[in-house]
Amino acid sequence: MEDQKPDDFKRELGLLDGTMLVVGSMIGSGIFIVSSDMVRQLGSAGWLIAMWVLTGAITVIAAVSYGELSAMFPKAGGQYVYIKEAYGKLVGFLYGWSFFAVIQTGTIAAVGVAFAKFAAYLYAPLSDKNILYEIGDFKLNAAQIVSIFTIILLSYVNSRGVKNSKILQTVLTVVKVLSLAGLIVFGFIAADGAVWDANWANAWSAQSLNVDTGEWLPIGGLALISGISAAFVGSQFSSVAWEGVTFIAGEIKNPKRNVGLSLFLGTLIVSVIYILANVMYLAVVPLFNIATAESDRVAVVASQTIFGSVGTLIIAVMIMISTFACNNGLIMAGARVYYTMAQDGLFFKKAAQLNKASVPAWSIWAQCIWASALCLTGKYGDLLDFVVIIVLIFYILTIYGIFILRKKMPNAERPYKAFGYPVLPALYILITVAICMALLYTKPTTCGWGVLIMLIGIPVYYLTKAKE
Repeated sequence: MEDQKPDDFKRELGLLDGTMLVVGSMIGSGIFIVSSDMVRQLGSAGWLIAMWVLTGAITVIAAVSYGELSAMFPKAGGQYVYIKEAYGKLVGFLYGWSFFAVIQTGTIAAVGVAFAKFAAYLYAPLSDKNILYEIGDFKLNAAQIVSIFTIILLSYVNSRGVKNSKILQTVLTVVKVLSLAGLIVFGFIAADGAVWDANWANAWSAQSLNVDTGEWLPIGGLALISGISAAFVGSQFSSVAWEGVTFIAGEIKNPKRNVGLSLFLGTLIVSVIYILANVMYLAVVPLFNIATAESDRVAVVASQTIFGSVGTLIIAVMIMISTFACNNGLIMAGARVYYTMAQDGLFFKKAAQLNKASVPAWSIWAQCIWASALCLTGKYGDLLDFVVIIVLIFYILTIYGIFILRKKMPNAERPYKAFGYPVLPALYILITVAICMALLYTKPTTCGWGVLIMLIGIPVYYLTKAKE
């Protein structure tokens, strides 16, 4: 049952398509928004850039480590397959359960909500302030309808075959990378020397902003650790979803080479863009204005400084393209995990079927329904905290899986070996464990709920197993 018809998928995706999926899935709304809260938490140019450099470095380390696993198991399901092979079916199920309940669907919902937030710039009635229906405490607003509509539309496109979604992904990703690059270049041209000097005057003096009084308060010790972990949620959320290309390995040409290469190229491109974008913000916007940007839309403030009043519209259109492409990649990749789980008897049987277009349509629509339901919660910030803690836990488990599989399968074919093994993978694990512990300490409510949802998967696994 485990390897039933693995070649039913059509191998129609090349290295460019794989790289564009990584880039397109990573760049959503985060880079345009999260730096505002990061500056509120840490209050210095040096710490802001350090967070983005650290995030970029550990993301690339993780991605190149995944290269070994993707070459060993070049089939649909990616990270789920690696976890199941290293730890067995229970942990594989826990990943798949968390992936469906929170990771993929929560990210799709958060990105959909961000799309709607910026669509309201172009047409005000689409705002979340436009309440369409109210019953008790529940309020249905126009932004939720917009986000759900985009998820349904993209699910439909993906259910029609991988070729359509691949073309859409590549075109939109190229457009958003070029537009982000343009924003960065024009930002450096419009750089203000006085703003730059002021922002870097006390580059390493960490401080947090008291939003009520508008005063900066110096921080150190536990308060600094708390600030770093809170800031890291933003940069880390902006840098997740790169592993999506491993889920569609069954549709990639020469997957043993191209999956790992896509991971490396994609994460490197995005990390460089993110660091440059933040250096640009510091060149045109005073630190206090970054921290107090309306609705955290730091890119809008930067764009208004660079382009004047039309800047708001430029950013709104960029983010709409960016989030649309991001969700297309997430929807395309996610469904392949449920398909592979179903083949292993760990998900609904119907999810194991491909339609006439050789795509797992049932999985696509199941994912669509739950992500749409999560949109109705409408809480972007809480969705981020839920998602990030679980994503990091499974990144740690997957990379530790490399050590396990080296012992468990010493003679398995490894066309590519993890770069810098064992030092870099071990370094990644240590840094990420420290970040997870800090997150649980500083955000026990939201991160705790995320971990609880993951652990609920254990009784669910045994209950469903008993019925087999």
